[in-house]
Amino acid sequence: MLLGCLLHVRSTVFHNCTTSTYSGSRRVLVFFNKNYGQSLRSKTTTGSAGSVPVPKTGKKSDFLRLLSLARPEAYRIAGAMGLLVISSGVTMSVPFAFGKVIDIIYSMDQVKTMAEQKAEIRERLNFVCMVLAGVFAVGAGCNFGRVYLTRVAGQNITANLRNKVYSSIVQQEVAFFDKTKTGELINRLSADSQLVSQTVTQQVSDGLRSSFMTLAGVGMMFYMSPQLAFVGLGIVPPVALWAVYMGKKVKSASKNVQDSLASATEIAEEKISNIRTVRIFAKEREEINAYKQRMDKVIQASVKEALIQAKFFGMTGLSGNVIILTVLYYGGSLVTDDLITVGNLTSFIMYSAYVGIGLSGISTFHAEMMKGLGASSRLWELVDKQPSVPLEGGLIPSKGCKGDIRFSNLHFSFPSRPNSKILNALELHIPANTIVAVVGPSGSGKSTLASLLLRLYEPQEGHIFLDDKNIQDLDPSWLRRYIGTVSQEPILFNTSIKENILYGVEDASTVSDLDVEAAAREANAHDFISNFTEGYETMVGERGIMLSGGQKQRIAIARAILKNPSILLLDEATSALDAISEQEVKIALDKIMKGRSVITIAHRLSTIKNANLIAVLDRGQVAELGSFEELMKNNGTFRSLVEQQMKGFK
Repeated sequence: MLLGCLLHVRSTVFHNCTTSTYSGSRRVLVFFNKNYGQSLRSKTTTGSAGSVPVPKTGKKSDFLRLLSLARPEAYRIAGAMGLLVISSGVTMSVPFAFGKVIDIIYSMDQVKTMAEQKAEIRERLNFVCMVLAGVFAVGAGCNFGRVYLTRVAGQNITANLRNKVYSSIVQQEVAFFDKTKTGELINRLSADSQLVSQTVTQQVSDGLRSSFMTLAGVGMMFYMSPQLAFVGLGIVPPVALWAVYMGKKVKSASKNVQDSLASATEIAEEKISNIRTVRIFAKEREEINAYKQRMDKVIQASVKEALIQAKFFGMTGLSGNVIILTVLYYGGSLVTDDLITVGNLTSFIMYSAYVGIGLSGISTFHAEMMKGLGASSRLWELVDKQPSVPLEGGLIPSKGCKGDIRFSNLHFSFPSRPNSKILNALELHIPANTIVAVVGPSGSGKSTLASLLLRLYEPQEGHIFLDDKNIQDLDPSWLRRYIGTVSQEPILFNTSIKENILYGVEDASTVSDLDVEAAAREANAHDFISNFTEGYETMVGERGIMLSGGQKQRIAIARAILKNPSILLLDEATSALDAISEQEVKIALDKIMKGRSVITIAHRLSTIKNANLIAVLDRGQVAELGSFEELMKNNGTFRSLVEQQMKGFK
């Protein structure tokens, strides 16, 4: 009978118990004289790429930062912990009550008749069961509240963490994205954030529950029989040391799994986003195999992690069973010597089972916490990284922008290719309201000038001046508001045509539909937009894939027109247009060029003939500078380019 009770109790126990503003960014202190000619800045950024070295944080620091994520949800988590204490208390009362019931059964008065004994037993059992039913109902309600509050807090923490990570990613300089793959960032933003959030909420909740069960169980074991408790719990200290040792291995193995998964995600994201190129070159099988190879590495890392966890949980599970076995053996001898009652032994065995389950839960919590710490370390790297070019901060001139641009002694090489120099002591002055065409062979640095003017990159040496002010002293957001850009390959967002045209406007609510239509008309885009069934509300698809190259280009031009900037950057702005559309757009561009400084990067004669100045770049320097007629008189690089182009038309 006792053995049957114990087996029922153990199965029941196991069933029940398993059920800011940019505040951290770089600060720039700028002191300007009356003419804003000089500045003294103190920066915290270093390195060739301009990135701030991420401080190395220790395990304790990572753990505290992990817990700090729960601060905004403190009230929900505190409520969940309170309910956890109550529900755990209900659970821990069961063995004590069960032992008392057994003692009641075994201590019946033998003088009474069998019928009287049965009636008394039934009456006491009814009372105990009714009380326990009420207690269990309270425990169920507390469990409901605990799980609900924990899950809600977890979702809020996940959202806040993802907002932080995404905000930090978006604020990074362009050089950061040159060296970091999009798939890796997406994996950090999704998988790592979810894992960290679960660690802070669900795993902490389960860990506290297991800790409470363990401590309460140990306390009740010592209360009932200190002698038996010392014997049963003798295995706990070595198991605890084993758990700490294996926990470190779990953290390392988990980090390898996440890194391997991020590597596989990189390939998937890149190839899916460029599926048309894959299809054109019939590379589907190669890409499938490449992804499979990356996933094989994920499996290999996962197998290693599984092996470590199997050892980890196997040992902790064995320790719990050893505790129960020790209690059964030694406790049975104590019962035969009348040193402990059958009911107390039953309760003691159940508490030892609770302790075993609790230790297993603590081991699981420790392992999951190590996984969370491994994932959080990668997120902190992104959150803590300071961009070399801040989004805002610096001088905001009160008189707007005239458009006088001067490139002075510029030296530049891309951070991802520091040994390949693009610009070498370049000098170029663009007076206000002047149209300057920048030409030259591929790789001469034409588009780089536009990127540097927009402060997408910072030069290694030299300066760029706008209206005699160093642009590094200007507020980057203010600077970019005064520059309109139409690139060689315009990228549209997966939204409507209207929203894409409005994207360049600072406050879209101040722009009417008539303004949008007027900009589209000037860009020669209104007619084809009107032919769509949904007109300006037509969705363009990812990267504007639903539109032709010429249509995308004209929408990008309309976006620049609506922005009404002081400076225009046209990087092969008409390269995707047919001859008729090019002429019509050229007329529109001629209109908006008036009264503005324009840098047009092009090779077509139709684009550069009417420029006030033509700057010919060669080997990172301005090799020639002058009007079209002046440069054609010289037997130099420009004339050679023109003659080559003329031959191509023949």
